[in-house]
Amino acid sequence: MSLNHAPPPVPRLAALATATPPFDLAQEAVARRAGAIFAAESSGVQRPSPIYRNARIEHRQACVPLEWFDETHGFAERNGLFLEHATALLSEAAGRALAEAGLGADEIDTIVTVCSSGIATPGLDARVMETLGFRRDVQRLPVFGLGCAGGVIGLARAAAMARAAPDSHVLLLVVELCSLTFRRQDHSKSNMVATALFGDGAAAAVITCRTDTVSPAAPRLGPWGEHTWPGSLDVMGWEVADDGLKVVFSRDIPTLVRDDLRPVVDAFMARHKLRLADIDEYVCHPGGAKVVDALEDCFDLDRGALGHARDTLRDHGNMSAATVLFVLRASLDAGGGGRRLMTTLGPGFTAAMLVIDA
Repeated sequence: MSLNHAPPPVPRLAALATATPPFDLAQEAVARRAGAIFAAESSGVQRPSPIYRNARIEHRQACVPLEWFDETHGFAERNGLFLEHATALLSEAAGRALAEAGLGADEIDTIVTVCSSGIATPGLDARVMETLGFRRDVQRLPVFGLGCAGGVIGLARAAAMARAAPDSHVLLLVVELCSLTFRRQDHSKSNMVATALFGDGAAAAVITCRTDTVSPAAPRLGPWGEHTWPGSLDVMGWEVADDGLKVVFSRDIPTLVRDDLRPVVDAFMARHKLRLADIDEYVCHPGGAKVVDALEDCFDLDRGALGHARDTLRDHGNMSAATVLFVLRASLDAGGGGRRLMTTLGPGFTAAMLVIDA
């Protein structure tokens, strides 16, 4: 006697929307302002101009104007701004994603919220509930501490929850307001690099296995996976200082990408009976210009092949967890089907990977 096993439900990306705050910061203006600030704070500080030029960023968006960075701000003020603007940005992105999916907020069963650049208790998801009409019994999963890896891991967690409840709709919310972590008295290279890279942004995605509310052509999510290297807690992250979050970049991340990422990705692909030869496009988090170069070397791509990642970095900077979802949105907007591999790296030190078929 044979048993017929139904295939596992397939999570699909029903919608993906992004949102950015209102203040556009031209990189040249930021470089001039930062140079003046750091020079005023210390006569012996390293000139930051080359760091800004080498970042290959033209514009970034921030939730505060450029003049805000002239003053010293405490943790309480920073976090108050974070709560206000993160809630507003997530509400905007969520509204766009729901409209794209053709769903009402009351049709969402689960909300997964990813953020590492501020502290929210009650969580950001509970605050967004006050602005949008979610059901009072919606399930909430706030996730903190993933940093730049949060976009891919958040998408994977949302897909796993959709697969576990195939009749549900899952809303993924991702927001980072890294500009609020600027520390004018910190003259470390890590702080200067962060000041040259970080921007603010949010993204929202609707994921479901339902076939009645999503187009058969919607991108299919999975497989996904992660790898955390041993002894790597000091590679990147935040330290909590008296005036807020202090960025940690303590190792050569581009070298880690070139030397250590490819074996991890190859092993992930092999576990799922795939090869990199099966990938039509790479959707990678552009941590910085040198990281993008290293990713192209890692995957044996021509220089400039990661065009959507480079464009996102140029136009928005590094928005931590949200960035890779901006890259994915650009990739989907460009059209074309095939198989995409999403990758990102974050604190842990952790690589996250997810395959998308469209």
